[in-house]
Amino acid sequence: MMKNWKNRTGLAVVFASALVLGGLGTAYASKVLASSNPPATLKLADANEGPSRLSFAPIVKRAYPTVVNISSSKVVRTPTSMSGAMPMDPFFEQFFGRGFGGRAIPKERREQSLGSGVIVSPEGYIITNNHVVDGATDVKVMLSDKRELKARVVGTDAKTDVAVLKVDAGSLPYITIADSAKVQVGDFALAIGNPFGVGQTVTMGIVSATGRGNLGIEDYEDFIQTDAPINPGNSGGALVNERGELVGINTAILSHGSGGNQGIGFAIPSNLVRQVMDSILKDGKVTRAYLGIVPQDVTPAMMQAFNVKDSRGALVGDVTADGPAAKSGLQKGDIITEVNGAPIDDSNQLRNRISMMPVDSQAKLKVLRDGVEKSITVTLGALPTREERASNDKPGGDSNLNGIQVENLTANAARELGISPNTQGVVVSDVDPDSPAADSGLRPGDIIQEVNRQPVRNVADFNRAVQKSGKNPLLLVNRGGNTLYVAV
Repeated sequence: MMKNWKNRTGLAVVFASALVLGGLGTAYASKVLASSNPPATLKLADANEGPSRLSFAPIVKRAYPTVVNISSSKVVRTPTSMSGAMPMDPFFEQFFGRGFGGRAIPKERREQSLGSGVIVSPEGYIITNNHVVDGATDVKVMLSDKRELKARVVGTDAKTDVAVLKVDAGSLPYITIADSAKVQVGDFALAIGNPFGVGQTVTMGIVSATGRGNLGIEDYEDFIQTDAPINPGNSGGALVNERGELVGINTAILSHGSGGNQGIGFAIPSNLVRQVMDSILKDGKVTRAYLGIVPQDVTPAMMQAFNVKDSRGALVGDVTADGPAAKSGLQKGDIITEVNGAPIDDSNQLRNRISMMPVDSQAKLKVLRDGVEKSITVTLGALPTREERASNDKPGGDSNLNGIQVENLTANAARELGISPNTQGVVVSDVDPDSPAADSGLRPGDIIQEVNRQPVRNVADFNRAVQKSGKNPLLLVNRGGNTLYVAV
């Protein structure tokens, strides 16, 4: 027993000695290695120096506190089957009906929405997108200092996707609003918002384009396009310039179905936002000026048909009876090239320009009529509260009228199509989907009233006109009571 103990004691001594010698060896090796590497000489920034001249931090510090997070909720009632899961089999539905009493059972759920907003006045007015608070029953605003305030919706304008909110708090930080008309392609742009609800975020880019329209996002489009990354939750946030001034409200992205940023974002210009806000605060709603026409873009085919050398301008496709334009002598086929001395590039620009003018103000138009320049002054009216008149398809192509069938327009057919029984023309009964006419936007139910500016009363008139029409006929089409030009 003692022997064994002595043997174990000896082994312990040996192990301890090895550890000591190993430690000494390691320390010696480290010392040798250290002696072969001289100490690093680092150049540290002067703590008293300011930020880099290329930093956007001073700009962000001015604008950042004015951008808020907006959370809204609304109750959505959706019909559901009696089981609440799968739709009822039609065989059993004939006995039991769709839910109790033969109707679908409404199911309520609360829908949450996150977005951003910008404080624009010390009284607590906040601008955001209409789609952020649309139908909301509860709206909360979180400030940059983490205070959470209840907000009320002062007014909204779905046609521009602008909403005005109000919080009851004083001495709030608020942003300086720039003149968006001075924004140029290539200007720096910073997007500030709350993407994905992660918290305030700043991204940088440039202004890629101005005056973007015809995107199908809103009724009135005059977007500033930017490549500053805009992601879900940035809606309603600020697009600011290199001075931290508001130039736009971030609204939409072009994502091609991915749902994320692709470098093409759109912001509502600050001038349009300010006009909408002023109208809401003054009248409780947005009142727009009204010209009383259906404008169209001048396509290359229409340039040839109207014998004009420039595609700039807006073609008058229809004139509303007894409207401001009709009373001033504006006619179908006129091409509006200027409004109050400012050139008009296309129909979207004309609509935006007129809508931003005061009701009862005068619009001095320069128009081309049969190649001759004329000046017409129109006293603008107020846009009717009904929905906008039917938007125009954009016909194109360079062909003839093969591939369509027409019939005489009877009084009964006119009533079924929702137009006056006194309307003259021929009704399109069929369009070959592979024909140039289909490509140009012509469709069954359209009423052709003119071919190359010549009136058409019946099929015989139409056939004679087609024989003389040449390769690029220009049609005046009545669609649902509105007329528009279609070049085929």
